[in-house]
Amino acid sequence: MTQAELRLCSLLLREHFGEIVEKVGNSLLRTGPRPLRLLVGDTGLLQDQVKKALCVLLQHQLARFEAQPRGWVEYEARRERVLRILRYPRYIYTAKALYGDPGELLVEELLLHGHLPMSAAVARVADRLTETMEDGKTMDYAEVSNTFVRLADTHFIQRCPTAPEVPPDGKVPPAPALSVADKDMYVVPRLSLVGKGKRRRSCDEEEEGEHKAKRQKQEGGSSEAPPDDGIYWQVNLERFHQHFRDQALVSAVASRMDQTSSEVVRTMLRMSEVTTASGASHTQPLSSNEIFRSLPAGYNIGKQVLDQYLALLADDPLEFVGKSGDSGGGTYTVNLHKALVSLATATLESIVEERFGSRCARIFRLLLRKKHLEQKQVEDFAMIPAKEAKDMLYRMLSENLVALQEIPKTPDHAPSRTFYLYTVNVMAAARMLLHRCYKSVANLMERRQHEMRENRRLLEKSQRVEAILASMQATGAEAAQLHEVEEMITGPERQQLENLKRNVNKIDASENQVDETIFVLESFIESTMKRP
Repeated sequence: MTQAELRLCSLLLREHFGEIVEKVGNSLLRTGPRPLRLLVGDTGLLQDQVKKALCVLLQHQLARFEAQPRGWVEYEARRERVLRILRYPRYIYTAKALYGDPGELLVEELLLHGHLPMSAAVARVADRLTETMEDGKTMDYAEVSNTFVRLADTHFIQRCPTAPEVPPDGKVPPAPALSVADKDMYVVPRLSLVGKGKRRRSCDEEEEGEHKAKRQKQEGGSSEAPPDDGIYWQVNLERFHQHFRDQALVSAVASRMDQTSSEVVRTMLRMSEVTTASGASHTQPLSSNEIFRSLPAGYNIGKQVLDQYLALLADDPLEFVGKSGDSGGGTYTVNLHKALVSLATATLESIVEERFGSRCARIFRLLLRKKHLEQKQVEDFAMIPAKEAKDMLYRMLSENLVALQEIPKTPDHAPSRTFYLYTVNVMAAARMLLHRCYKSVANLMERRQHEMRENRRLLEKSQRVEAILASMQATGAEAAQLHEVEEMITGPERQQLENLKRNVNKIDASENQVDETIFVLESFIESTMKRP
């Protein structure tokens, strides 16, 4: 694990879960799997604090545990899962785009709590949606429940692994082996969730409700367990990543060809999105007839035109789509690995062009296409003067974007009898840029925290004024009184708040843009590592 990744993980854990969880998580990330006793000694925290921090990490799938043969339990942090916290806003936005407000809030609640039963998630979302509605309107549980079922059917959410039942002899293992059957992973329990969302009560009603709950607890009464007790659900991040990859692929086809070609590829990906494994290099083969029947209603293209588009896609040098057979009018697959290689290469070319200019990008593309070239060949093919070409190659070599390979004619490696070939190692360049992206995101997060710290007093004052205004509006105060309270924040302070808001929004947008690059590079590296 690199220092950049460790720093970013620490910042994410501190921002979302606090200092204690960050300290425990940081210890696990640095040292690897270790038992509770060593973890307490390394962090210097109380054992109870470490236990609670581990509970938080396990609840959010940021750590895992394993029973050892000698009887103790070791805990291990999941680095890749901690880094996914950076992508939470994108998951939530995607759920909103696909399934509307109920889908957005369901995914948000599951990410916020780590995992929840269906009944609890539906009730929470219905209450939140009711809060945003006009007086007299409420959100029905059934509507939220239907969205939950659709999310499970499309594999965006899945069941959490559960502990097996205690054996009859009563011997409990030190740590349960959590598991869930593949056939039950996306099966939603049949619940008749009847009810409507509730609005937040006033302070008096809340106090009365709390006293009533305490009295009921003292009397020994307890509410019934929910019908889906023990069945917890979590967000399936791999399925979201599959959706992001498909969207990037469709956008690439649209920019290279046209909208109709991208819609054909989108249809092929949609047909195989549930049947294709997240790490597969190809989608399942689909016949031309099946693709034709599954095209959206708005695309009135004939079968013959579709065959022409499929043939055009199959003949394209990028090979996003490949022909795998002739049955059913021809069977086609989407080559996901080659698509990711093309996306990663395009990202590298874009970065080279932004940092070093269009001439360096021309040399970089030339090396990608020709694989190995001498310096003189680079000058001739790129049509760039020798001095400039040499300077550009050395600059890219110093940044590890290109590599130099020596091929000696004789065993003594004498420079006069050695070929020096420039080449691009795409994998090494992608890893190096990924490392820089992690550093960039960590820098952005620290800058945002610095901005918030510098303006903390002003932010607290603004929040107090907003709270006073809200309470006065609720009691029906006059406009003059409200205006007087608003003037508690002076003109310069208001300007400062606007500048802060603008800067924080820019930093947030930059984080999301860097994360898109991280996703492309990570997907390419993962896909390449999985290939035989």
